[in-house]
Amino acid sequence: MKLAKFSIDNTISFGLVTQDGIIDFKKINLPYSDLESLIWTGNDALAFVQQLCTGVSAHYSLSDVTFLAPISRPGKFLAIGMNYKKHQEEADKLGVEKRSHQTWFNKQITCINDPFGDIHPGVTEKLDYEVELGIIIGKKSKYLTTENVRDSIFGYVVVNDVSARDWQFHTPTFTMGKSFDTHGPIGPWIVTADEIEDPQNLELRCYVNGELRQENNTSEMIHNINDQLIYLSNAFTLEPCDIIATGTPEGVGVAMEPPVFLKEGDLVTCEIEHIGSIRNKVTR
Repeated sequence: MKLAKFSIDNTISFGLVTQDGIIDFKKINLPYSDLESLIWTGNDALAFVQQLCTGVSAHYSLSDVTFLAPISRPGKFLAIGMNYKKHQEEADKLGVEKRSHQTWFNKQITCINDPFGDIHPGVTEKLDYEVELGIIIGKKSKYLTTENVRDSIFGYVVVNDVSARDWQFHTPTFTMGKSFDTHGPIGPWIVTADEIEDPQNLELRCYVNGELRQENNTSEMIHNINDQLIYLSNAFTLEPCDIIATGTPEGVGVAMEPPVFLKEGDLVTCEIEHIGSIRNKVTR
C-alpha cells in the first residue's frame, strides 16, 4: 500500500493512494486520527485498512491534492554518512574523517519538509542535495537480530538529505549542517514494507534541473539496511514513525570539480524505484 498525508480545500487528511487517485480515510470512518496513529497500531491497522478500502473508489485524483510530509514529527530522524563506496571515496578526497564504525548523525525533526515543498537555503552559501532511501520504523525495537530486523520496518520513503556544507563541519556530528529548516523533504508517500520485495536492490537517482547528478543501486551500500537497524537498536530503542535515512551515493555537488552548489531557482528531483519521486525548488 501507498499511504499519504495530504491537504485539500484547506483541510489536512490522510489516505490510500490507488491507481485511480486517493481514498480519503476521513470519509470512510477509519478509526485512526492520523497516519502516525495508524503506524503505531502496526500490522493490525494495515489489515483493517485493506479490508475497509476493498471496493471503495478514490475520492480525489492525485492532481486534486497537495501531498504533505507523511511523517511530520517523528521521535527521531537519523541518517548515516558515507555509506556508498564511491561516496566514501568522494569524502576521502574532501578530507572527511574516515571512521571504523557506522557514522550516524541527527537531522533535527524541524527540518522535515513536504515532498514538493520549497527548499530555503537560509544562511548557507554551499547548499547541496543527497538522494536517500528512507525507512519508517513500525514497532518498538531494541537489540534487533538478523532474524527479526525486517519486522521493525513499516515502510519506505524517498528522502533528500539537503546539506549546508559550510555549516556541516561546524561540529563533528554534522547535525548543524544537516538540520536547517526545510532541509528534510520526504515522501511522496509511505510504501509499506510488503510492497518492496528487496529494498537492497532499488535504483535511486537525483536530478538538478533535469541533469542527472546521482545514480546508483541500494545494493551498493557499505552497511546494509539490516546492519544499520541492528547497530542503532543496540544503542537505543527505535520507535514507530522514526525515520532512518540509509545513505547517499556519489555525485553530490560538493565533490564535483569544481564544486557546484544549489542556487535559487534550481529544481531538485529525487526518485527511487518502486517508491516514487519528490521535487523541491530552491527559493529564498
